[in-house]
Amino acid sequence: MKNNHGRQLRLLIAEDNPDDIFILEDILRKFDSISYKVVNDGEEMLAYLRQKGDYQSSPIPDMALLDIRMPKKDGYEVLKEIKSDPRLKALPVVMFSTSSAMKDVMKSYVGGASTFITKPVGFLPFQEMIHQMITYWTQVATVPDLGR
Repeated sequence: MKNNHGRQLRLLIAEDNPDDIFILEDILRKFDSISYKVVNDGEEMLAYLRQKGDYQSSPIPDMALLDIRMPKKDGYEVLKEIKSDPRLKALPVVMFSTSSAMKDVMKSYVGGASTFITKPVGFLPFQEMIHQMITYWTQVATVPDLGR
C-alpha cells in the first residue's frame, strides 16, 4: 500500500556516521516506496535542497532525515535554514539523534521539526525503528508536493 498518491517518497538523509549510513541504506533498499540520497553534512544538505553546485538538477525531496550532530553545520542550524526558506519551510524534517535529552527534543520541535527520533542501539532495534518510520511516512502520512 502506498499513500502520497502512489508515488515514491523521496528522502534526503544527512548523516555522517558510516555505520548508521550502512544500516540505513541496507534497510531502505528493501522499500520500493522510497528513493533516497545520503549527504554527509549540513552544508551539503542545504546545497542539495537549494539545488546548488553539483545538485542543480537534483529533485526536491519529500522529506528530510537530519542527524543533529554533524560537521560544518549541525542539524539545528540546517533545520533553522530550512524553516526560514519560503520554498522549503513545508518540508517535513525528522530529527535523528543518539540523544534522548529533553533539551534536544524541545529544541527540535521549537525549531519546526516534524518528528524527533532517538537512534536505538543495536542493529535489530535500529532496523525496526527505520521500518516503522518508513511505514508511517509512506502509508499513513501525506507529504506536501514541493517540486513535482
